[in-house]
Amino acid sequence: MPFSKLNLRPQIQQALAVNHYVIPTAIQEKVIPLVLEGKDVLAQAQTGSGKSASFVLPLLELWIQNKGEGKAKIKVLVLTPTRELTVQVAETFRVFGESLHVRPKVVSIIGGERIGEQLYDIQQGCDIVVATSGRLLDIIAKKQINLSHVKHFVLDEADKMLDLGFAEELELVLNELPNQRQNLLFSATYPPKMQVIASRITQHAVEVSIEAEAPTVAKISQRAIEVNRENRGPLLRHLLNKNPWELVLVFMANKRASDNIAEKFRKHGFSAESFHGALNQDDRTWTLDAFKARKIRILFATDIAARGLDINDVNCVVNFDLPRSPEDYIHRIGRTGRAGKEGVAISFIDHVDKAHFALIEKRSSISLPKEQIEGFELVGEAPLKEKGSAPVKGKRKSKKDKLREKAQKENG
Repeated sequence: MPFSKLNLRPQIQQALAVNHYVIPTAIQEKVIPLVLEGKDVLAQAQTGSGKSASFVLPLLELWIQNKGEGKAKIKVLVLTPTRELTVQVAETFRVFGESLHVRPKVVSIIGGERIGEQLYDIQQGCDIVVATSGRLLDIIAKKQINLSHVKHFVLDEADKMLDLGFAEELELVLNELPNQRQNLLFSATYPPKMQVIASRITQHAVEVSIEAEAPTVAKISQRAIEVNRENRGPLLRHLLNKNPWELVLVFMANKRASDNIAEKFRKHGFSAESFHGALNQDDRTWTLDAFKARKIRILFATDIAARGLDINDVNCVVNFDLPRSPEDYIHRIGRTGRAGKEGVAISFIDHVDKAHFALIEKRSSISLPKEQIEGFELVGEAPLKEKGSAPVKGKRKSKKDKLREKAQKENG
């Protein structure tokens, strides 16, 4: 089914054509009609499935149909887990709203930028707000935003927000919204905590589940290379020199490791940068734009880049450090092999990582042959796990003894 069959006005169809959108993805084909009908939606869809357009397009259609006169009022509120996704979703609204005879005023609200400028944009009147919850709550606390006219509330990448202690923040936001509104929730997974939050937002949602990950992963050549930890850097440089990859995304365990290895690779003549949550917003924006523009070949990133970022044409993803959660493996490698293109995903495994990677394989329903590259073979043996000494019964002080000692000290 082409987009022309989805009851979107000619101006939006024009914007779709200009941006080379011809055939909707599975999530777009299912969700767009439901949103246009005013239904609440609970959609399970993976990153890279095209879910942003599945709510942006119909919400633009509904907004223009019901646009009031006078100063703009906030009719659409979208919450996302990261600054980058916030900016990306706001830009999607702007791109597809470009051809409308009246363009919506879209404001993105994120931390790391001057709050004064965001307050000014809100006070000038806006139609659509895309925000991270922390900065939005800062503005709510200042009583500088009116959300009483919101008609459509979107929670994007909802399960990722659960990792950030989001439940309490969500409750504060919901208190500012009118009870009568359309609710759209998008999440890759629906753990029990997510289901509780979903039930707090809506009781009558149409559930949509898209099995988008399998065909995406099918386009990705997955490799598991065994290598000692100290040889991972040299092996990566070897692979980069041997392969014509133009954009390589390398996942690291933490911010410090990302910074350190990016510096080392620059010394070896590679165009490399690090990308993580400790960077200020200007640096994050510059780094991401430079990577997309191919001014940077290698981006060493923490898991902040694993979800929600639309980075086209990444040739190779490298798990320099394995993800802690087996579920995050799919999100990471899904940064390549997008839009029907092929990609490569490589995981480095040492002795300590073998058991964890076996769990990742089990959870991801894969079984990869373990490679070794000449000159970088895995050597040595797995360190033996040392058992702690057995507890000696009766030697540990009871809580009562500790309290008694504390009382004696305070009184003595």
